[in-house]
Amino acid sequence: MAKAHRTTRHALAAAAATAALALTLTACGSGSDSGSGSDNGSMAGMNHSGTPSSSASASSGDMSNMPGMNSAATGNGLADAKDGYRMASSAATLTAGKATGYRFTVTGPDGKPVTAFAVDQTKRMHFYAIRSDLSGFQHVHPAMAPDGTWTAPLAALQPGTWRLYASFVPDSGSGKGKDFVLSRTVKVPGMAMTTPLAKASGTTTVDGYTITVKGAPMAGMAHQLTATVTKDGKPVTDLQPYLDTYAHLTAFHQGDLAFAHLHPESKVDGDHGGPALTFHAEFAQSGNWRLFLQFRTADRLHTAALTLHVG
Repeated sequence: MAKAHRTTRHALAAAAATAALALTLTACGSGSDSGSGSDNGSMAGMNHSGTPSSSASASSGDMSNMPGMNSAATGNGLADAKDGYRMASSAATLTAGKATGYRFTVTGPDGKPVTAFAVDQTKRMHFYAIRSDLSGFQHVHPAMAPDGTWTAPLAALQPGTWRLYASFVPDSGSGKGKDFVLSRTVKVPGMAMTTPLAKASGTTTVDGYTITVKGAPMAGMAHQLTATVTKDGKPVTDLQPYLDTYAHLTAFHQGDLAFAHLHPESKVDGDHGGPALTFHAEFAQSGNWRLFLQFRTADRLHTAALTLHVG
């Protein structure tokens, strides 16, 4: 009997060691660097719109203290409701060719409009618009009425189907402190002309600036993207703060328009950011993603568009 007990104890110890080793190996998964892009666009203005300018082409360490890192788990942004919170609007269509205001509310689990929102990257609400062919990007900051109705000031939209995203953090209720990205689609009547997506490339230009993106992202893994800004072949070191960072980066997946907010790792220190900008990147799926990099110089906002392939 004593020998049997010893055998049993040895077997249990071996099983425990095997399980511990398996857990250690699972926890040690890692990612590498990422990158590539093509195309551009820019627009300055109070609404921080990323509507392409006439010069545009058609086509790691502990990150918990980095700006925007509280937005790490927003989901893909393709639903209008999550965890009891809902993006609601009566607008199913918007007029083509002229500036318009898109009105919506965010309701909480109790069905009532939410009016308490936390500040995230200097704003209580970030709002994005993108057409189904990944053209026409806009990033604006809506104003909220006392009853919880938001109005997003959109520049002229071209005919087609658009997806509109609301990114926010409730400051009360069951979702307090949690990041949400919810979205709805609208139709813009008229003859929709599709813009082909530019091929993936490691560089793009906008308003005389050249942006080079490096890295090799893989779906479902955390990576670092590095964007370098130059002008006339020289490093740019006069980037101004924009939304509490030196550059804001948003991405949308070709086909389903899944959303990814890529978080900056560089801390702001006066009006001398650049030339290298690093981002914590997590892409939920493989394929082509359209990246929109926004940065400010001489009080002007620039928006560069790049196509990035994720393996």
